[in-house]
Amino acid sequence: MFFPHTGHTKSDLVRYYVAVADGALPGVAGRPMALKRFVNGVEGEFFFQKRAPKSRPPWIDTVELRFPSGRTADEIIVHDDDALAWVVNLGCIDLNPHPVRADDLDHPDELRVDLDPVPVWGGIRSAMSRLRPGRSSKTSASSAERRRRVARLPHLLPHPAAVDLHRGATCRGGARSRGRAARA
Repeated sequence: MFFPHTGHTKSDLVRYYVAVADGALPGVAGRPMALKRFVNGVEGEFFFQKRAPKSRPPWIDTVELRFPSGRTADEIIVHDDDALAWVVNLGCIDLNPHPVRADDLDHPDELRVDLDPVPVWGGIRSAMSRLRPGRSSKTSASSAERRRRVARLPHLLPHPAAVDLHRGATCRGGARSRGRAARA
């Protein structure tokens, strides 16, 4: 059980992300992504994985990032709902893209502000919308607030029967694929 208190599985989470891919992809598509993995479910410890797993399908793209220390890492790039399902299947409940695009690593195109306490965000968002109308905004919060948000996530998951996965073939674990198995 990935969410033991609600009975939701990792497969349910993958189906959920596939169902909402049209809304999730604009925030992550084409960006290198650090993987925040909950391999033992939401109640287990998580870890950040910067380097793309060596045992990944050939259709998962990566880009090499260079860090100030001089070290490098090949990180995952999500382009479509198949790659999104694959990343979620690794145990990634939330998505952590970098504020740069894979094709232009030297020029961030997003401003990310980590705010505590969260109510301050309303004023910042209002000011930013006047400066850059039409731009979307993202929020983050303290680890405790993130845990509260993640704990609420299972309540947002639709019942598996309510998710329309008939846009493509259904494979093991219920994830949509074009000939690629995503196991949950």
